[in-house]
Amino acid sequence: MQRSSVRALAGAAILCLGLGAFSAIPASAEPRQTEKTPTATGTGGAVSSVDPEASAAGIEVLRKGGNAVDAAVATAAALGVTEPYSAGIGGGGYFMYYDAATGKVNTIDGRETAPASTPHDAFIDPSTGEPYNFTPELVTSGAAVGVPGTVATWQRALDNWGSQSLKQVLRPATQVASRGFVVDETFREQTLDNKERFEAFASTSDLFLPDGDAPQVGAIFKNPELADTYRLLAKEGPKAFYQGDLAAEISQTVQAPPKVEDTKLPVPAGFVSTDDLANYEVAEQKPTSVDYRGLDVFGMAPSSSGGTTMGESLNILGNYDLSSMEPADALHHYFEATALAYADRGKYVGDPAFVDVPTKTLTSKLFGDDRACALNPEQAATKPVAPGDIENFDGQCPAATTEPAVEQDTENMSTTHLSVVDRWGNVVSYTLTIEQTGGSGMVVPGRGFLLNNELTDFSTVYDPEDPNRIEPGKRPRSSMAPTIVLRDGEPVLAIGSPGGSTIITTVLQTLLNRYDLGMDISQAIAAPRASQRNTAAVTAEPEFITQYGSALEAFGHKLTPAGDSFTPQAEIGAVEAVEINADGTLTAAAEPVRRGGGSAMVVAPAK
Repeated sequence: MQRSSVRALAGAAILCLGLGAFSAIPASAEPRQTEKTPTATGTGGAVSSVDPEASAAGIEVLRKGGNAVDAAVATAAALGVTEPYSAGIGGGGYFMYYDAATGKVNTIDGRETAPASTPHDAFIDPSTGEPYNFTPELVTSGAAVGVPGTVATWQRALDNWGSQSLKQVLRPATQVASRGFVVDETFREQTLDNKERFEAFASTSDLFLPDGDAPQVGAIFKNPELADTYRLLAKEGPKAFYQGDLAAEISQTVQAPPKVEDTKLPVPAGFVSTDDLANYEVAEQKPTSVDYRGLDVFGMAPSSSGGTTMGESLNILGNYDLSSMEPADALHHYFEATALAYADRGKYVGDPAFVDVPTKTLTSKLFGDDRACALNPEQAATKPVAPGDIENFDGQCPAATTEPAVEQDTENMSTTHLSVVDRWGNVVSYTLTIEQTGGSGMVVPGRGFLLNNELTDFSTVYDPEDPNRIEPGKRPRSSMAPTIVLRDGEPVLAIGSPGGSTIITTVLQTLLNRYDLGMDISQAIAAPRASQRNTAAVTAEPEFITQYGSALEAFGHKLTPAGDSFTPQAEIGAVEAVEINADGTLTAAAEPVRRGGGSAMVVAPAK
């Protein structure tokens, strides 16, 4: 029997997954999952994601005896149907797993890689000699497509820790793709936001813009081509994706983008080859880990910067009693800590297969103590701040370096996250993405899924000293931050978020809300957010500015509303979490409003 305080038997939750067709018939005509509940408490297992169809897919697997890994893959596959602009098999991500039998946290790096033939000037327009405009030229291109890692991640997770086959866990998502799901406002708005890009490709506009318009809210949207692709993967496994006809079609789409003749977008060709797909491998590595006020906080190691940057921030903040402070005072410390950590992220973090990343130093308490010396409790530092000295630190407040700060990167706001806990206490925190909302804009013809534009996470201009410079075979630096928290060796929380370079601050602020500022997990998620990423101004949600702006400006902080090119929405992040309560019950918690709200479900709801 697996060890954990969570040993409740699965309940008899009834999940209705009906059949349907693409039409504007009302949702009530067929039993589909449409209700979004942001908080659910109960036993038997829990799933939190942004979408009710996806959460229901995971719950169905748990109810039928699957474990957290099985349910996580099922949920992710369903998100590829209902959230195709944020995630899917054309992308990649980071999978974190706590094994209740061993008490260990394991991770899979399924990040996309740069193709083997990628040149250093991949982002330079040969007609001008200047970098492509980021939007819409570079993001809508084959040049931005990395070798996808999602399918390989699913298979590795199932092989390592799952109890069901890929064929079994793909069934719920295949059914959703076949019978369709109910279009909500977010899906329609995201489609219309990408209309110009999607119209550049017949394969994309045929799927997402039938008759030249996005599907109406309340319509039933189905994706039979993706259903067929899932059936292919179920039958033949990952080799059907990384080899054979589908691999050739992916490569063809990237190297000769299927753009329509009258598009005004240049759509530069890319470099993904069939050899790149056949040679793709996930990376298994140890997570990062820091002790924060008696909690063991596990994060994702590079190529993600999530674990190092959040870990360093926590080590800095561990020098201060935030719980005794006024809210604005605590938030000031939070801003200053993340600015320092982001400075080190920009200077030192990249793909460890190509860059000597000082992960142990960045997550060490001693280095965090040194960096805390640069935090003025009374006054905001002028941003950007310089990175720390990783060679000379002893916790005794060294002189600041004179290294220049790295400019803010262009990691986009899209992505999605899911958290799962099963009846045995196994835990998954999984963040996956196709980068831009809508990825590259290119649907592989006849296959029903979008390809990523993940290579835009590399620095746009090649600099030999930049740890995030583009190189063949390299994984671009990410901010994805799936996180698992333990107390006394037992899991208490799985959490993560989308949000590009704001992911780290979103997860960190939620942890501070929960463990320092006295909020329960649902309150911690719902609270207004702000993100300081070592920039002159703090990006903040309007509600945050209303509530804290004046007090924080007194410290010298400049707050600007979310809505720039890096945070295009007026909201930051979309957290999905599962908390394991002291009595063994589970609380699944999702966003109540952001991105249209999330979906929290448990197998056996508490009465």
